[in-house]
Amino acid sequence: MKKVALLGAGAVGAYFIWGLSEKLGENFCVVAKGARKEKLETEGIIINDKRYVPTVKEPEELEQVDLLIVACKYEALPDAMDDIRTIVKEHTIVISFLNGVTSEEIIGHAVGIEHLLYGVIRISSVRDGNKITFSEENTAGIYVGEKDFTEPTERVRAVEEVFKDTLIRYHFVENIMVDMWMKYASNISQNLPQAILNVGFQAYKDSEHVHFIAEQLWKEVAKVANAKGIPLTDRFLLFRGVNPDARFSTLQDLDAGRHTEIEMFAGEMIRMGNACGVPVPYCEYTYHLIKALEEKNDGKFVY
Repeated sequence: MKKVALLGAGAVGAYFIWGLSEKLGENFCVVAKGARKEKLETEGIIINDKRYVPTVKEPEELEQVDLLIVACKYEALPDAMDDIRTIVKEHTIVISFLNGVTSEEIIGHAVGIEHLLYGVIRISSVRDGNKITFSEENTAGIYVGEKDFTEPTERVRAVEEVFKDTLIRYHFVENIMVDMWMKYASNISQNLPQAILNVGFQAYKDSEHVHFIAEQLWKEVAKVANAKGIPLTDRFLLFRGVNPDARFSTLQDLDAGRHTEIEMFAGEMIRMGNACGVPVPYCEYTYHLIKALEEKNDGKFVY
């Protein structure tokens, strides 16, 4: 496995630019086109105060990609599907590091599920314009596995070689589906309430009320996961090693006046809950609150 391409050079994608650029050199590129391509080529991207100017290629320029890393925002995925179809060839492996639990199905439907490995990234990064910052010491890294195998397959080992001797922290996971749903539950229960309240992470420890809301959200995710055959525990697990003032991605988006990934979080939960016949009232309420905050940011309530 020699050539690696990255689709999405934001808060998540920056981790791969930071971690793979030195080892892979010209065999690593960012996929972009138009104004985004020009900006990356001229301005680069600042990651932990260091400027990186990655090789940038349009999808049509890529002849053979061995590994495609998808790290765009969930709402950008539909527009990226044509690019993914162009990039993926017969032997291309795709790993999606989007939040949530549905991007693999979406990509697999377009290019064939046989191309997908499953992955989770655990990183707390902050984006401010063209600058991305994260703590190298506190970043757990990436977790990779096969949906239907608990032992590392040949292609899992091939992917592991890509990340060997790099700054990326790589972990093989025996039951990647449970790991993905655990992160999903963590995001819904701890990413969303703080965004509504506009408070740091410590609120989950200091307030029985904030903790209660988070716990109920986790339990709803667990019920849907269990209905889909995923043995996710209903015991609420709080993030560890997080700074008291940490503001996760949804709150960062609202702070910056951006639309959030609420459709991927609570929106998908509502749809999956309906499909499974599992009520998710806390998720539904949370969904509408954050959609209302987006409308507020958009100026809808300036009377």
